[in-house]
Amino acid sequence: MTQPASIVQNYINGEWSTPNAESYLEVINPATIEVLSKVPLSPATEIDRAANAAQTAFSTWRRTPATERVQYLFKLKALLEDHFEDIAQTITLECGKTIAEAKGEMRRAIENVEVACGIPILMQGYNSEDIARGIDEHMIRQPLGVTAIITPFNFPGMIPFWFMPYAIACGNTCIIKPSERVPLTMQKIFHLLEQTGLPKGVVNLVNGAKEVVDALLDHELIRAISFVGSSPVAKYVYSRAAANGKRSQCQGGAKNPVIVLPDADIAMTTKIMADSAFGCAGQRCLAASVAITVGSARNTFTEAIAEVATTRQVGCGLDSGVQMGPVITDQSKTRIESMIGKAETEGATVLVDGRSPKISGYENGYFVRPTILQNIDPAGEIAKTEIFGPVLSLIHLDTIDDAIALVNRSQYGNMASLFTSSGAAARKFRYEAEAGNIGINIGVAAPMAFFPFSGWKESFFGDLHGQGRDAIEFFTQTKVIVERWHDWTRQF
Repeated sequence: MTQPASIVQNYINGEWSTPNAESYLEVINPATIEVLSKVPLSPATEIDRAANAAQTAFSTWRRTPATERVQYLFKLKALLEDHFEDIAQTITLECGKTIAEAKGEMRRAIENVEVACGIPILMQGYNSEDIARGIDEHMIRQPLGVTAIITPFNFPGMIPFWFMPYAIACGNTCIIKPSERVPLTMQKIFHLLEQTGLPKGVVNLVNGAKEVVDALLDHELIRAISFVGSSPVAKYVYSRAAANGKRSQCQGGAKNPVIVLPDADIAMTTKIMADSAFGCAGQRCLAASVAITVGSARNTFTEAIAEVATTRQVGCGLDSGVQMGPVITDQSKTRIESMIGKAETEGATVLVDGRSPKISGYENGYFVRPTILQNIDPAGEIAKTEIFGPVLSLIHLDTIDDAIALVNRSQYGNMASLFTSSGAAARKFRYEAEAGNIGINIGVAAPMAFFPFSGWKESFFGDLHGQGRDAIEFFTQTKVIVERWHDWTRQF
């Protein structure tokens, strides 16, 4: 007899609770189509409860010395290491990526906790003595208050950690709204947060969909919004947050180009490009989606990448030897396959066709095999649209100048990469390419935790990015003090 699916809970003010929701969404393993759980689509009242709890906690938390605040992060880091394998398996079960990819994701999450532990020095201000006779001036950083974090399905373990450790280390309190598609990873992580002994209300978890997002954007107690998702939604979140007087950082989508020059090491380039384009089933904002071959690289790279795409092992992410898992939903599978069909109507050649695959043992899973589209029209819809699946488009040009010009015409600017053995070409590219994350012989230019996760154009809305010093700046506000303590000598 099948056991009824468990209900995902919210965590507000240090207590687990099931909201009084009118509707629920099934959490499905995309490889097996097994129902893992049910997530409540919480009403806006849950956000009000969480915001008030966070505001109450803030009055005490902000007065807790930074050296004490980071002790909870040290405990969290240790707990994440202890439960590393279990969390990675949960990511694979609900998200579909391979277990190796899930472990890599959690390693990046832990790196952000480690960096945030440096808050006692990272949060320091500066001062200047005798800016005028007998007058000193100081700049200090203070926390904002209640912050909110809205995260996507594709990295349920990592992306919340672009923001949360920095927010609480800086003295803020926060509310996390994970993707309703993959809520189980945050369930486990919040059980670990609970074990750290963090004061009630410092971190809160609310599950839900658009009603919850809008409530976060509108609530008067919430001072800042961190968001990662598609560009249309990022723009919506940014606009609504700004209209309500909140600061925001909103990471959007991408259409990441990679230029391959004739002098590139083709064997290395092919391996790295395959991992970039097809890793995480192409469901990441730093996936390589357009390969621009220059000159004679056209033939060598095209042949090599087609071979790798054809032979890549696809299946359940928990199985040994699997290199790529499913996409997240049946709707995603349908949309990706329709985009491949759209490319055909625009005149592209489907060099490797990953539609409607038969994966032994997982015939009902949401699988799309690696796909290569050749002769893409640079001005067509496919060249401009984020497919968010394991689809690599090929465009062939004659010169690096033509390639960089094509890169810079894109509405997006998340990542751009170049494969070459020429230092001069590399410098030209990194100098001229209009993207926030640049890779040189790198397929996924993902910054380490002590650098900002940059993004330009339609890939980012805001001023300060996640991670590193940008995160410190985002989660604090500066206060300047001008003071005099000498005998009064001036006449006013």
